[in-house]
Amino acid sequence: MSEEQIVSPGRLVRRPHVVSTLLALVAMFICVDSAFAQLFQWTPEQLVKYTSKNPYDRFPDGRPKVPDEMLQRLKELIAEEVQAVLPNRGYPNQFEPRDGWRVLQPNQKMVGRVLTVQFMPLRGDIVDVDEAEAKAKGTSAARNQTAIDMLQPGDVIVADVFGADWNFVGNKLAHYIQTTTKNGMIVDGGVYWLERIAETGMQAYYKNSFPTQGMRVMVTGINIPVRIGKTLVMPGDVVLADREGMWFIPPHMVKEVVESGEISKARDDWSLMMLGTGKYTSRQIYGPLTPELQKERDEYVFKKTGRRPPQERD
Repeated sequence: MSEEQIVSPGRLVRRPHVVSTLLALVAMFICVDSAFAQLFQWTPEQLVKYTSKNPYDRFPDGRPKVPDEMLQRLKELIAEEVQAVLPNRGYPNQFEPRDGWRVLQPNQKMVGRVLTVQFMPLRGDIVDVDEAEAKAKGTSAARNQTAIDMLQPGDVIVADVFGADWNFVGNKLAHYIQTTTKNGMIVDGGVYWLERIAETGMQAYYKNSFPTQGMRVMVTGINIPVRIGKTLVMPGDVVLADREGMWFIPPHMVKEVVESGEISKARDDWSLMMLGTGKYTSRQIYGPLTPELQKERDEYVFKKTGRRPPQERD
């Protein structure tokens, strides 16, 4: 049986009181008709509303489109270099450690714009209604490919499969994701055909893998907030995933995060350079700097970044 044939459809009913029993963030959601029966998702107008601070362009689906230039700058940074900004700006829940995750390409960093898809355990009575309504409308019930076919270049699909023992994709759909986005995926659930996917160089953060499909699930949302570990991930966020874990950065915070990270990197590069000369003790460089060394480091940072660093204690 192919991977396309074993993916189960799903839905959420329209009534907010029913949805509230299933979604922690229901107060933010509105159920709308779509080409895929009663899939629960935000309209472009709702995405604009909940990402109103976004300073950049948008995709037709309403997701913020952080510029490629900003993504390229972020790729030069690591988790530690970008950690200073978000917790101090009211975003304490945007980092998910790598512990408990498997990584297909351990030495490969991943940066991209997020498209979200949410799954829940399959329930027959909900699926029956969904399939009947889809048939009456001449449409299809939602499935993993519904979200996958919405991907754009540079996207990272983030699938909340609630850690289930179920595979989101195998090698064929993974190949489609990779060729469409030139990027990888984050799956709080399973991915299989791992050997074949790994051969392509595609990056994936995932929780488990099974050579056969077991538990059935259903799609309950696309382009809505999802929970990945202890983080809240929004469509249009930018993810930086490396050896430490995953940062999910709100679009309007990306510029500040990148600029802060570039200063942090330049400061660190200067310290390593100075320690490598053999002229200074670790305390002289890693401890409080003398005014002379402070000035020298500030000039180095300015030369590298074009910005004056804030005066911070080492």
